[in-house]
Amino acid sequence: MKINYQIELERELARIAESGRRPRLLLHSCCAPCSSYVLEYLQRAFDIDIFYYNPNIAPREEFDRRVAELNRLVASLPHENAMRVIPGDYDADAFMALCRGHEDDPEGGARCERCFRMRLGATAKLARELGSDYFTTTLTISPMKDAALLNAIGLELAERARVRWLCSDFKKKNGYKRSCELSELYGLYRQDYCGCVFSRRERDARVAARERLTQEEKRDS
Repeated sequence: MKINYQIELERELARIAESGRRPRLLLHSCCAPCSSYVLEYLQRAFDIDIFYYNPNIAPREEFDRRVAELNRLVASLPHENAMRVIPGDYDADAFMALCRGHEDDPEGGARCERCFRMRLGATAKLARELGSDYFTTTLTISPMKDAALLNAIGLELAERARVRWLCSDFKKKNGYKRSCELSELYGLYRQDYCGCVFSRRERDARVAARERLTQEEKRDS
């Protein structure tokens, strides 16, 4: 049976509201644009720590730029309670070792699942160390990411870490559209590839193919 993770999220938020408490959430953030709507949406229910752990990002300058944009967003976004960004280590070598033998996997394949597990595993570990009540990720806001897979990984890691996973499919109910609106509102840098060297390679191939097509159309006109 297919699970609607947005409905699961709404049910959990309703339970939290009924309890009258304000739990602490560790939110794994992939970038500022994806975080914008998620922070706007969840800050009503949680005190939020934002964990930027993305050793898949390449090159290092791109990693640093995304961290800076996330910090700028948090400083600009209206919120009643303090939010802090916790930058994770940049360990590109560990990511590349993780991907060994999967360099030619298509985007969204086994290599991406390994990447998700690496990043969410670190988030679950930190959530336990911090004493967070929940952890989750902004990744489900992307139309290109498999929310069912991400939630399955999150639930598995939650059981091991003994920290609750907050189910989500943030792209639902126009979440992705709202993130685009907020990105424009705050003038956020919005990257045109997922972040790793492999997604950048696919981006470059698409750009080159479009340029070739444009040149061919010019010659034929």
